[in-house]
Amino acid sequence: MRVQRVVMPVTEAESWTLLDDDGVPVAPVENYLAYLSALERSPNTVRAYALSLRLWFEFLAATEIGWDSVRIDDVARFVAWLRAPAANVIVLASGTGRRKASTVNRHLSAVFDFYDHKARSGVGPAAELVAWRRAGGRAYTPFLHHVTKGNPVPMRPVKLAVARRVPRTLSADEVWAIVAGCEHRRDQFLFTLLAETGMRVGQALGLRHADFVSRDRLVRIVPRTDNANGARAKTPAVVMIPVSVPVVRLYSDYMHTEYGDVDSDYVFVNLWADPVGRPLTYAAVHKLVERLRARTGIEFTPHMLRHTHATDLIRAGVAMEVVARLLTHRSSTTTSQTYIHLETADLRAELERAGVLGIEGARP
Repeated sequence: MRVQRVVMPVTEAESWTLLDDDGVPVAPVENYLAYLSALERSPNTVRAYALSLRLWFEFLAATEIGWDSVRIDDVARFVAWLRAPAANVIVLASGTGRRKASTVNRHLSAVFDFYDHKARSGVGPAAELVAWRRAGGRAYTPFLHHVTKGNPVPMRPVKLAVARRVPRTLSADEVWAIVAGCEHRRDQFLFTLLAETGMRVGQALGLRHADFVSRDRLVRIVPRTDNANGARAKTPAVVMIPVSVPVVRLYSDYMHTEYGDVDSDYVFVNLWADPVGRPLTYAAVHKLVERLRARTGIEFTPHMLRHTHATDLIRAGVAMEVVARLLTHRSSTTTSQTYIHLETADLRAELERAGVLGIEGARP
């Protein structure tokens, strides 16, 4: 089986499908991936789901199980199949599997979402896999509520424990060195903007000149699905982000010294490589980061600038709801769960700020 890139008719949008060994689309997966594309999910998201479902259907083929007759025990076997380094090797609890727990959970998420969609479409897969559906935006109720008579059903039948990963951040000196290491104003502006606002790379690459409101020192992050470079904002609504005067000046300097007469709506474009004027791509930014790593000796990713900005805001006492809004998170819960890595010194500073560290009137 293989995952194949396709172009959707009429809209010409990019999507992905799963082909069997004869080159024929796997019908149940094809329907599901088309459904994701219709919801305007990112092509990268659709591809990730297609890759996960390819593994699932390869497992089903190897074990001679029909996709619509699996049981929860088969999912457990699938987990073991993903973790085992070879068909004849058993991974001990203290050993290292072929795939990390977080990777296995990502594949499981795709499988359960696939069956969730099939249940909504009236298909009757194994009841144990069709556990919950969202009702009213908050509560969860079983799909087979009339069968289970309201008895609780696990939300996710199988999930591996994953150690919490601490977001990697940069020091102020490292951020300065990265910006200083840029040879062009465009690149200095890009990394300064990422560092000051915490934008995702896709949000920056999708910026139009109309989104940069210099007079009010604001940048608009606008969700668009038609960006020529495939950039995605990953936010459901327009978000206004304040920027500093130095960032506005850097944008103006970039426009006058390098951008010049280029005719494009996009802020970040090719200026020294063909085709000139085309919006900058993820791949171009990746190559730029590689050059900066070699030049500065700093191992970083653009997303680390986002983590650094968020951590600095939290350490400065900015409310979590405000940080979530600036990061364009849908919920402050996402923000607090991601940035729960403050050190002991940070906790002490927060307690001292609140005046609750010591016991008032206590004897020395």
